[in-house]
Amino acid sequence: MLKGINPYTQNEIYSFKPLTSTEVSHKIEAAQNAFKTWQKNSFKERASLILQLSKHLKNNASNLASIITKEIGKPISQSIAEIEKCAWVCRYYAENAEVQLQQKNITTDAQSSYVSYEPLGVILAIMPWNYPFWQVFRFLAPNLMAGNVGLLKHASNVQLSAKAIEDIINNLGFPTHSFQNLQISSQHVEEVIKHQHVKAVTLTGSEKAGKAVASQAGQALKKSVLELGGNNALVVFNDCDLEKTVKTCVQARFQNNGQSCIAGKRLLIQDGVYNDFIAELTTQVKNLKEGHPKDADTYISVMAREDLAEELEEQLNISIKNGAKVRLGGKRKNAFFEPTIVEDVTEEMPIFQQETFGPVLAVTRFSSTTEAVKLVNGSRFGLGVSIFTKNNKLINDLIPQFEDGAVFVNELVKSDPRLPFGGTKRSGYGRELSDEGILEFVNRKTVYIK
Repeated sequence: MLKGINPYTQNEIYSFKPLTSTEVSHKIEAAQNAFKTWQKNSFKERASLILQLSKHLKNNASNLASIITKEIGKPISQSIAEIEKCAWVCRYYAENAEVQLQQKNITTDAQSSYVSYEPLGVILAIMPWNYPFWQVFRFLAPNLMAGNVGLLKHASNVQLSAKAIEDIINNLGFPTHSFQNLQISSQHVEEVIKHQHVKAVTLTGSEKAGKAVASQAGQALKKSVLELGGNNALVVFNDCDLEKTVKTCVQARFQNNGQSCIAGKRLLIQDGVYNDFIAELTTQVKNLKEGHPKDADTYISVMAREDLAEELEEQLNISIKNGAKVRLGGKRKNAFFEPTIVEDVTEEMPIFQQETFGPVLAVTRFSSTTEAVKLVNGSRFGLGVSIFTKNNKLINDLIPQFEDGAVFVNELVKSDPRLPFGGTKRSGYGRELSDEGILEFVNRKTVYIK
């Protein structure tokens, strides 16, 4: 039995029995039949429906956001922003997919030669709970526009979100079964990947889950895209715009209660600005409004599950034993974890080396640019890095030295439909969003006519 628990009230929201293997197989067969219809639709026909989807999301943002807040405790204002971002990614691909997938003519000795971009078919998406709508729509919008259909294995604690997305698709006139949620446990994912009609799989989740899915897809010789954990650094140089940089760093670490793969988890501050920066940082974090996630002005609330808060507490306690010092916060009550600033963090500590999925900010001093680069690249993850400086020469010198999939200057790392998103090292492979993302699950067909 799989259950959903409201993390704020600790009340059970729902429980359900996983689908049987036979039921899953029937859903996959239905998806394949939907693909046969959907792939024949023109870009104009697909775009018309995707734009309706975008409009529906925008017009119903408050109601849909309340589902997110109920399931994972995300403050309601941030849940509404998540739904609005889903509407944006739908609109983006409705307006751009046809150009992104247009035939590419190549001059050779043939009468005609070109590359066409054709849909693969049924794509499985395995998605996490922390952005239960956005993670799905950044997969769904490009793939529907490409002519694919989707199966979703969503996290067990956000099944209301999964059902809401499925219902929206069904009610807007898309072919029946073009998008289906599979209520299954992780143990049954492999049988879905192996099914003959499932052509590829994309996963956003933990390193452990990524290894399992990559192995299963590899055994079946199927394409996979992995967007895994992150341990992003926020690198603050002496010449930064202090007040704006602090505000950005606070948002980078503490939005969504710190539960984001691209959150700025390691704060590296140069010696010359350290004292002033840490003082302003402490003030701004103290001023974050804590409270009920349904309150419009709440910024920090409960984490999604109590066991996640317990895991974060253990990472913090071990780091403290190794010499880290808590400047602010550090206490947990059930699923609530105080916004926490930790100083004197060194490279061997868990809150530096491991991904901390919650509102704990690990702070480390550095002196030179060389030291900063070493600290950034010293992580086994490689999702993104933010640097804060007014020195354009320094910016241009630093960008090639970072091993991450993204470098943001004077801004937090964030996903944008117009830009490719993905990491290196233990943060996974492949890209989502932009034209790079829509090309992940198409057949890039070479055509040569003599």
